[in-house]
Amino acid sequence: MLMDCHTHTKFSFDSDAGPAEMLDKAKSLGLAAWAVTDHCECNCWYPREHYSGEVLSDHFDFGSDYERSVAAVTEMKRSDDMNIICGIEMGQPLQALDIAEKIVSDSRLDFVLASLHQLSGEEDFYFIKYSECASDRINSLCERYFREIYEMCRWGKFDILAHLTYFLRYMRENAPDISRYDDIIAESFRELIAKDKGIEINTSGLRNGGSETFPTLKYVKLFRDLGGELISVGSDAHTPQDIGSGTAQGAEIAAAAGFTRLCCFKKRKPYFINIY
Repeated sequence: MLMDCHTHTKFSFDSDAGPAEMLDKAKSLGLAAWAVTDHCECNCWYPREHYSGEVLSDHFDFGSDYERSVAAVTEMKRSDDMNIICGIEMGQPLQALDIAEKIVSDSRLDFVLASLHQLSGEEDFYFIKYSECASDRINSLCERYFREIYEMCRWGKFDILAHLTYFLRYMRENAPDISRYDDIIAESFRELIAKDKGIEINTSGLRNGGSETFPTLKYVKLFRDLGGELISVGSDAHTPQDIGSGTAQGAEIAAAAGFTRLCCFKKRKPYFINIY
């Protein structure tokens, strides 16, 4: 009884997938739970002209995207008997805390993922040309990433921290040894655990010949060893064919780390599904 708690539809700027298509695929897989978590970058909530060029992005007006997604999924939940979870992937909450507070107060949401795709004054990690960066620049980006993650976890008004080590999707051979950040990662996990929050095993890194999840088993096990109870699995699918992709392997990683069950959310409350 697998789940997929991180997927995107046409209400995300980087997906063309219709919600009905995504639902059909989720049902065909027999998923125990399927969450729609369209992008909502808090630092780009308003139209472009609101920001006067201070935010490095090609897409703005996420507030409109957010409303369309939540309204569509709420309606879909009313008309279908599948276990559909109305979620959102909330990016950069600390860079626009008023927007983040508005999102987490929305009673229509079952589930809030928190992400860090972009540092203040920088492009999304996806766009940075790492081959042109000196090692000091790369180390600075990584350190700033983990410091902001820690502050996000201290705030902690979301449910699950999404794809920790997101930047490793794109740094690849330029990535430093992130074990130097193990202490602040552990502190971030302690903040989450104290607030009864969790982390995600994001399986997008297993597609297209990849071999690692975000985060890897090492950090999933660290979270468990520190007392973490809430672990979810998500494919980060942006197309119907990718729904559920790698989630079986994600469940196996959770089990290898010592978890016996995965969690989903309804009305912002966790419920659990046994791995075996």
